[in-house]
Amino acid sequence: MGRTLKRKPCFVDESLFRQAKKALGVKADAEAVRMSVERIVAMEEFWKFLEKSRHTLKPGSLEEAGETNGELFKTMRLLP
Repeated sequence: MGRTLKRKPCFVDESLFRQAKKALGVKADAEAVRMSVERIVAMEEFWKFLEKSRHTLKPGSLEEAGETNGELFKTMRLLP
């Protein structure tokens, strides 16, 4: 993976944190934070893709893009 992990202290709303852990299907606090940050980054990349391709997408182009960006689209649950 080659990622550098760094410890960060933070304060979170406990009820929102429990909801996030449940939605992500994880039990560990650290995993919930890590997955949340990864999904935020993936969502921003997806929104940039949508903005760039605004009014230019042809039918089936998301499936083709999914072949090259499959992990991103799987993360966003746009492809199985």
